[in-house]
Amino acid sequence: SGLGRRFTFQQDNDPKHPAKITKEWHHNNSVTVLEWTSLNPDLNPIETSLERPKNGCPTFTIQPELERICKEEWQRILQSRCKKRVASFPKGLMAVLDQKGAYT
Repeated sequence: SGLGRRFTFQQDNDPKHPAKITKEWHHNNSVTVLEWTSLNPDLNPIETSLERPKNGCPTFTIQPELERICKEEWQRILQSRCKKRVASFPKGLMAVLDQKGAYT
């Protein structure tokens, strides 16, 4: 792969992800894509790590102010919290597999 190392790519079920151009790019770049349940339990470590920034950013119409607030919220995410979320992924994934893709 032109990306420098082997990895498995995980994505949610957003309709853009299975688009033909996306699938072709994955294929052309030898990217392995993790099959993801259509029930979409929220196991993605980045999604659970971003709960605070998503909830902490009020609605703004002024772009510079929105960017400033979002950057402040991003800085509040503790690295230890991210590591904890990533470390819990295998256990959560196994629980979802045990439930045949359903929420646990």
